[in-house]
Order: sequence, then C-alpha cells, then structure tokens
Amino acid sequence: MPNIGRSTYKKAGVDIAAADRLVSRIRPIALKTPRRGLLAGVGGFSGLFDLHSRKYRHPILVTSTDGVGTKLKIAFMMGVHDTVGIDLVAMGVNDVLTQGAEPLFFLDYFATGRLNPKTALQVIRGIAEGCRIAGCTLIGGETAEMPSFYSDGEYDLAGFVVGAVEKDRIFHPEAVAPGDLLIGLHASGLHSNGYSLARKVLLELKGLKLRSRLPDLGRTLGEELLEPTRIYAKTVRSLVQAYSIKGIAHITGGGIPGNLPRILPRGKRARLERHSWPVPAIFQLIQRSGSISQAEMDRTFNNGLGMILVVGKSDVDGVERSLRKMGERYSLIGEIRKGERSVEFVS
Repeated sequence: MPNIGRSTYKKAGVDIAAADRLVSRIRPIALKTPRRGLLAGVGGFSGLFDLHSRKYRHPILVTSTDGVGTKLKIAFMMGVHDTVGIDLVAMGVNDVLTQGAEPLFFLDYFATGRLNPKTALQVIRGIAEGCRIAGCTLIGGETAEMPSFYSDGEYDLAGFVVGAVEKDRIFHPEAVAPGDLLIGLHASGLHSNGYSLARKVLLELKGLKLRSRLPDLGRTLGEELLEPTRIYAKTVRSLVQAYSIKGIAHITGGGIPGNLPRILPRGKRARLERHSWPVPAIFQLIQRSGSISQAEMDRTFNNGLGMILVVGKSDVDGVERSLRKMGERYSLIGEIRKGERSVEFVS
C-alpha cells in the first residue's frame, strides 16, 4: 500500500484556519451595518435581535430567501464580485417590501469549492453595502468550503432577510378595486433574472464580449450585466407610511405577467399601456439578438420595471409628488379593471 502520509482536513481541501481568518475580517464589515435592535451578530452561533426596540404594537414577521442565479457567471467571467452582494440583498429585501415591511436583518450563505478570501471579502462587502442601502443589519451568515463540489473560482450565494410590519398595515388583495392606478418604479437593468437566456443570446449566439463597449449601452456589456438590482426600501417605506398603498408587486422571474397577478383579487385584472414606461436598451439588444417574441420577453425579464404599486385614485397625486421629491424614476403605467385575474398589455 502506498504511503500517502497523515491525512488532514486541509489536505482534503478544507482550510479551517483560512475560514476563521475570513470570519475575523467579516466582523468589522458587518459592524458597519448597525441598527437599533441588534444585540448580537457575526461571530456567535446565532444572531440576536430585539424586536421590541422597534416599538411595534402588533408586529408580524415577514421573511424571504433568494439567490442571485446565473448572474454569478458574469461575475466570475469579469472578476468582479462586490455587485452580486448587493443583488443578493436586493432580491430578498424587495420581496418583503411587497408587504410594506421594514427590513430588520439579513443573513448570507456563501459556498465555494476552494475558499479565496479576497473574493469572499468582495462579496461580503457588497452584501454589507446592500444592507446599508436597505437599512437592515448584516446579523450573520455561513461560509462553506466544499472541495470538488464547485468548479475552481466559482461560488454560490443565498440570502435570508427578516422584516416586520404592523398587523393592521398588511396589504390585503381584497382592497384592490377597479379604477385603482398602477405606478411602475423603474429598474436599473436586468436585476437578477433572465440571465440564462441573456447569456445564451448575447454571448453564445451573438458572440459579444463582456469587455466590449457598446454604443447603445454607453458602457461595456459586462458593466451593464453586472449593474446591481435596485433596492427600493427607502422609497417604499416612505410611501407606505404616508399613503394607503393597496398592493406592491416585485417584478422578478416570470416578469410582469407572472408577478403582478399575485397581488390581485379574484375578478380583477391589470391593464397596462405597453409604451408608458421606457424600456432600457439592454432588453432591446437581447430581443433583437435572439429574435425573441414579446411574450417571451414579458415572462422572462422585468423589461424596465422593478416594482409595481397599486394606488387608489385619491392618493395618486400625493404618491407622484413624493416620488418626484425623492428623485425616484417612475411611470404611471395602467389601471385595475374587472375581469379574470391577469395582465393585459395594450399599445
């Protein structure tokens, strides 16, 4: 029998010491995302948060978990890893905002085949920046090194957010009525959905290079595709505290047809004016490059709208004034009508 020497966990591909050093460097990053209620965060076996510090009368916890998907492939190819951390926070935070909830704290899961501390720190810094934008604290997380499970230089991410909302402020679909108006908050780009199709069309079929500067985009393709998902926490929280918003849809996988009906009651449909909001050039480039039908674009991408608000007519003027004051990019895109629960696009 060959003498293979004494076996160790490190020789098997897991460097515990490197992981411990990484955690010691993550802690000061997490401490830059403080907020009232945080009792214990990164470094322990679990995080502690005092919900009573927020002075809720009847708090309901609101949770969401998500990842970044194949957008990570673009980060690997570009060697840019901080923006996907913002994406990770955005996908979960924007989900809990659909209940008007206040994001409280966030946890991340970072898994890789071989731990690269430099890459991991870039990701964590992005997560911390996302938490800062969202107004929540990075309370903890997990780093997993799994040899042979992931390809060299690759990793996967998952994020978990917890928020809270007063019980009597939870949105109820039954409040949505014919005549209510729809306001779309503009997206920053693809956000974190549809990247499998985007990569197939742009990189494989069209043969474009990520570092090529494209006139239609005003920057390189890689920069466009890594544009972080917008975090709408400040905007949405401000609106729900001042107005009677009836519903909010986060436009993610499935596009507008797959997400807007989720907040509509039975017997109500959404009628959208197709040309009422600007569609960013990246979507037009994808559609042309792949000869993609409009229906396929609608159910794959956000097509320029990151969130859609349902607002009663009496509140629309006030909501629009607030949006303009906040510098928010938005469009009045349609209205609610009677009919089967669905989305109707009209030109």
